[in-house]
Amino acid sequence: MMDYSRLMNQTVIQTPPSGIRKFFDMLSGRKDVISLTVGQPDFPTPWHVRQAGIRSLEEGRTYYTANAGLSALREEICAYMQRRFDLHYEPLHECVVTVGGSEAIDLAVRALIEPGDEVILPLPAFVCYEPLVRLVGGVPVIIETKKEDRFKLTAAALRAAITPRTKLLILPFPNNPTGAILDRDDLEQIAAVLRGTDIFVLSDEIYAELTYGRRHVSIASLPDMWERTIIVNGFSKTYAMTGWRLGFVLAPEPLITQMNKLHQYQIMCAPTTSQYAALEALRNGDEDIEYMKSQYNRRRVLLLEGLEQLGMECFAPEGAFYVFPRLPQLGWDSEEFCRRLLEEEGVALVPGVAFGACGEGFARISYAYSVKHLNKALERMNSFLRKHGDR
Repeated sequence: MMDYSRLMNQTVIQTPPSGIRKFFDMLSGRKDVISLTVGQPDFPTPWHVRQAGIRSLEEGRTYYTANAGLSALREEICAYMQRRFDLHYEPLHECVVTVGGSEAIDLAVRALIEPGDEVILPLPAFVCYEPLVRLVGGVPVIIETKKEDRFKLTAAALRAAITPRTKLLILPFPNNPTGAILDRDDLEQIAAVLRGTDIFVLSDEIYAELTYGRRHVSIASLPDMWERTIIVNGFSKTYAMTGWRLGFVLAPEPLITQMNKLHQYQIMCAPTTSQYAALEALRNGDEDIEYMKSQYNRRRVLLLEGLEQLGMECFAPEGAFYVFPRLPQLGWDSEEFCRRLLEEEGVALVPGVAFGACGEGFARISYAYSVKHLNKALERMNSFLRKHGDR
């Protein structure tokens, strides 16, 4: 009889499943649950974007594209980055279209990291970075960001984490789950630490368009940073295209050449229909971005006010579409709090510990939901806290 646990890749076996999906799976089969767990827009993909995808199918465009993606799409991506973020990339040699931002992150990690290389990772952060680093033999070096620092990575913390083995810094800002951003001054201080080193930066900018009150600044736009920065972005959050599974990675040609090689063997090319839809999004989707962002901002304000009325201390997020409140001290850890809230009131949140040990004591709440949905969740949370508030 096959002993699968002995014969399979031990690093994979020892990698825990996603803490987000673990809690999301608990909702299966439950009725009347108000879920605030999913990090995806509640808007449908704009109709003109869907039409472009449909049209590509009607015209029989069902073949493979170039490995790196349609040349027209890469040209539009680079034009978009220039227009929106003042970044210049050459479409033919410095851009690869990927299957979502997640593949782009994987390509960057695998192209750079060798066994024993250290990767600096600020937490709390999205769940994929640490497992991907470990799967290639890298060593994650965790920096725990603090609420009192607005969950920002500080230059002092970065400097203290660097060793001769440091190969890569991951910058997950705007941040999931905290909603923190890094402004130009923050980035200048980080850049000052990195200049003169051989450390690369993986800047995950999937929420770059979702900032409130100020525009996103990429570290690649700062002096001497372009040459060491890999930018990951995509269409899921910006254009409500999560199910289309399309992203892109931008970097200097020597890096892109190696990432595209991995992409050739792993994927071949991103879905053709999705690429034609993305062309339309980039050419005619700026108004869609602004509309959705205005709706998220309205919900952000509503949710912050509602949590304050519940007595839940919460950092005011400046990006993405999440809040990350500190949980009341009821004698439970974050997983137990969220489990009880789900069982007793039918409201689903994601425990903060899913995003790293330093997320303990917090929970992630997504406001990519309707105002009605959010208000109903706040009512149920109020009932829960009134019931348990005297513990």
